[in-house]
Amino acid sequence: MRLFRRKNTAADPPDPRTAWPEQHVPDDPAAAAEAFWRGWYDLLPMISAALGEGEPHRVEHELCQLVEALHPRLHFSLERGRRAIYALVVTGQEDPELRPFTDAWRAAAPPEDAIWEYHDSVPPVPDPTEVTVNLGEHRIALADVRVVAQVDEDEHVVDVAVFHPGFADLDEAARRTMTFLPLDATLGERLAAERLRRVETAAAEPAGAITLPEFRELVRGLASGTDEIVGPPD
Repeated sequence: MRLFRRKNTAADPPDPRTAWPEQHVPDDPAAAAEAFWRGWYDLLPMISAALGEGEPHRVEHELCQLVEALHPRLHFSLERGRRAIYALVVTGQEDPELRPFTDAWRAAAPPEDAIWEYHDSVPPVPDPTEVTVNLGEHRIALADVRVVAQVDEDEHVVDVAVFHPGFADLDEAARRTMTFLPLDATLGERLAAERLRRVETAAAEPAGAITLPEFRELVRGLASGTDEIVGPPD
């Protein structure tokens, strides 16, 4: 469960006539990463107390400042962990200009323990078929998502069409969100960025469509070089 992400913490939106202030970018990613982790240790008692009491918003401002000092274009989230209780994710959303900062951040991270694990990209959910997304009055179960994948074996990338029977009830913006969200949840941010080329929304269930777990197996096989193509179930 994602608890929060980096966002604009200003009380009021800026006047659009006002030039956006230039944000400082550290010259040394390694030094910025070390400063981040020193700040993290200082904040950790406050973070632990806020999470333990179910009030993560109490430390949102401080964490936003800490991540912004690492690089102003990075995003973060606190999530439920897979191996630990909590996961801290700091991501550049696969922007190559930000990779030196996330690489340095991950390299300087403390060892994972029973409480915390650390990720430099948004990881996949353990089982996407157990996820239900609420969009206003609509509940979209990812178990009902079907995809058809066309593999470019020369480029080792995949073109995808995504279908859900509830798409017809969504507006265009919501359909676009629900086209990409299942793919990111299934593959994780990094694998999706590496292996997906064209992504489309299907108005009807395409022939040869597969489930999200089957799609994950296909793409991971492609990435590992096995070239195993998973077809629709018999």
